[in-house]
Amino acid sequence: MNYHNVKAEQAVALLFSSNQGLSTKEAEKRLRENGNNEIKGEKKKSLLQRFLLQLYDFSIIILLIAAAVSYFVSYMSGEPDFTDTAVILAIVILNAVIGVFEESKAQKALDALKKLSAPAAVVKRNGKQQKISASEIVDGDILILSAGDVVSADARLIASTELKIDESTLTGESLPAQKDASLVLSENTSTADRKNMVFSSTLVTSGHGEAVVTDTGMNTEIGKIAKMLTHQKNEDTPLQQRLAKLSKLLGSGALAVCAVIFVLALIRRSSAPDAFMTAVSLAVAAIPEGLPAIVTIVLSLGVGKLSKKNAIVRRLPSIETLGSASVICSDKTGTLTQNKMTATRVYIPEKKELDASSPEAAGLFMYASLCCNSSFEKKGGRLTAVGEPTENAILNVFLNSGQKYSDLEKLFPRIREIPFSSETKMMTTVHRNGKNFIQVTKGAPDILLSKCKQYYNGSITQSFGNNLRSKVLDVNSEMAKNALRVIAVTMKQLDSPQSILVDDLTFLGLIGIEDPIRPEAVKAVSTCKNAGITPVMITGDHALTAKATAKKLGIYTEGFSVINGDELERMSDEQLKEAVCSCSVFARVTPEHKVKIVDAYKSNGEIVAMTGDGVNDAPALKRADIGCAMGKNGTEVAKNASDLVLADDNFATIVNAVEIGRGLFDNIKKSVRFLLSSNIGEILLVFSAFLLGYSTPLLPIQLLWINLVTDSLPAMALGMERPEKDIMSRKPLAKDKGIITKTEGFDIAVEGMLFGALSLFAFIFGTTRYSIDTGRTMAFCALSFLEIFHAFNVRSTHSIFKISPVENINLFFSTIICALLQISVVIIHPLIRIFNTVPLNLQQWLVVGFLCIPPIIVSEAEKFLQNKKQLKKQ
Repeated sequence: MNYHNVKAEQAVALLFSSNQGLSTKEAEKRLRENGNNEIKGEKKKSLLQRFLLQLYDFSIIILLIAAAVSYFVSYMSGEPDFTDTAVILAIVILNAVIGVFEESKAQKALDALKKLSAPAAVVKRNGKQQKISASEIVDGDILILSAGDVVSADARLIASTELKIDESTLTGESLPAQKDASLVLSENTSTADRKNMVFSSTLVTSGHGEAVVTDTGMNTEIGKIAKMLTHQKNEDTPLQQRLAKLSKLLGSGALAVCAVIFVLALIRRSSAPDAFMTAVSLAVAAIPEGLPAIVTIVLSLGVGKLSKKNAIVRRLPSIETLGSASVICSDKTGTLTQNKMTATRVYIPEKKELDASSPEAAGLFMYASLCCNSSFEKKGGRLTAVGEPTENAILNVFLNSGQKYSDLEKLFPRIREIPFSSETKMMTTVHRNGKNFIQVTKGAPDILLSKCKQYYNGSITQSFGNNLRSKVLDVNSEMAKNALRVIAVTMKQLDSPQSILVDDLTFLGLIGIEDPIRPEAVKAVSTCKNAGITPVMITGDHALTAKATAKKLGIYTEGFSVINGDELERMSDEQLKEAVCSCSVFARVTPEHKVKIVDAYKSNGEIVAMTGDGVNDAPALKRADIGCAMGKNGTEVAKNASDLVLADDNFATIVNAVEIGRGLFDNIKKSVRFLLSSNIGEILLVFSAFLLGYSTPLLPIQLLWINLVTDSLPAMALGMERPEKDIMSRKPLAKDKGIITKTEGFDIAVEGMLFGALSLFAFIFGTTRYSIDTGRTMAFCALSFLEIFHAFNVRSTHSIFKISPVENINLFFSTIICALLQISVVIIHPLIRIFNTVPLNLQQWLVVGFLCIPPIIVSEAEKFLQNKKQLKKQ
């Protein structure tokens, strides 16, 4: 039911209530039937469920099957060996534990929504006012509203006196909304424009009123937001999607090769246990077991970097996602602007526009301050105005000039007041001035100018001619186009405090008030554009204000459209999908609209980041690829629906986060390239040896050692490389692009084939010259050292001889540690028994060492050719 579309008395009748309120018996009945006025959430997943979800990965499933097969084969052969199985299980469990530990608490947003609900409310029941728990409010209750109250439910006003409500966290409006119970609005009026309605969790800033409750709990506007949050699932980030695609590709390839090996082994009449062991070895070789842990650790390092830049990460993969962002949708109020109304410009007749702090404007602000009702409190040792934001802006300029408001009150004590109303669009106060009286009126310029017959230019009063009137109206229009809220100030000498005049006023000037943009936001927007990221403003403010602010920020592009909520409501998904391509400003939008906008960009293949601070931002924050909430002024709802919290509320912090995210993605790519070339080498070694009729060249535990130790430590260190200098000049990676490009895939294949061939040579050399155990040990060492040296090859596209080996000190030391660990498994007897190795002599070590040289030569040749090709393009 659209209660804003009917008269107040009709709304009361439709809800089967009366101006005396419900009876206690009827209220109790409705409470039993409809439930408490509370926000309800979905059932949370248990710790066990979250742990099991971590195992829902293609490569993890293959590893678990490999572990089971390994133990089953050893058991059936009469020599049960749990070592390989235990190691595989330990890896899987460790990865799952890390995943659960780092997982964000998805339903905290709903808990925060509950906290926003007013704990108590004053209602009229049985004709008497009484205070009850907000959770006991029902449809049809009559709410009593006063300044300072948090509204407990959605309600239709039935009476209002100068009622203003701060709805910024719900609608995005900077200024409190003026409410009027007498209005009857059209059916399709947006939430932000329903001046005869009040909404749950908004704040009464001034005035008082009565309202009949229309919706409670999950049926309120804030409840609808809660439903949207509940029904939205956290989607995988682009990095997770790319890694999942890679995991399926590797897993499928491993299964195919395993099947081929097993069938060929049976055709060759090999024993089933041997065939199984070869297949298990291949499965272990194909899957980079350390990759999930490495990605988690690299991202965790990013958490530390971001925390130093005032960005708090709530969901690990979101760091890289921000680096991939191609669109940043930002709320205006409190995100791109300061959410603090400030008087910045003034106009005084016969003078040019002045800065609000100009000494020439002091007289104008003195009169305007007399016509304000805000109170004062000390903040940080300074007196600050507290109350209606527009009046706060005027009074703060007066206070900043060094004057005391108490002295002004003594000089011009207030005698009478006519409050602001939506009908007159003005406020008037009368003050004693010695033996006489003065009237001060402030309000809408178009209304007040028609009532002025003279003006005061700071020294004398003169007649207000048509030319000057036109000039003032032009200035008013220009200020409005620049996102300023314009207040006209007038005065009049009176003989009696009762003889208030509505005409024949003296015009003093115009005051332009705005919600200032954050100074650093302009540079941040420019940096985003240079990085190929499209900044988009989404706000609940009016289109004219939004467009003007977007122009100042550099977000609005000439020729692009500004779409308001009413237009958006009439658009189909396909129309909106097309419209977002030529729109950078959305005005007068609702929470549902914000989600539709995010979806439209995502359907175009964009990776969307959404910033915001209000309750109204929460669904879109959760729906976006990455949600960025403000930490200082952001609501708990927004913070808990987000992936990233900007601790300093600084839009520029997002630029630092993008740079760090891009750097991390580059480093993860380096780690993946390093690991894949190693794994391809392992697969080709095992597969080639089988085709040549040799026994398995590497045992499963040896492959696991290579994958988890000699691979993983350098791979982690690669994640600590510094970002490239041109990282913020590149375009974002397209959503459908894999983590590895075709060129990189070719390089990986070449490197993998080289590793496989060289380690196969070591295996055959050791086997034919010495024994199968020596051959395995030589292949084991050759493959390990090939990969250790290869870590330096993948560090950069530049020659390794042009980069200091100690520039990344973590990589330098990790390779030394890996080399020492690898040597230890062939010289320390307890480890020799575990890994089934044998000690190598000097000749065997020399062969292993020489085999490590060819990959360096090949890698240097690749880099030389690629850099030469790049230079030709330039």
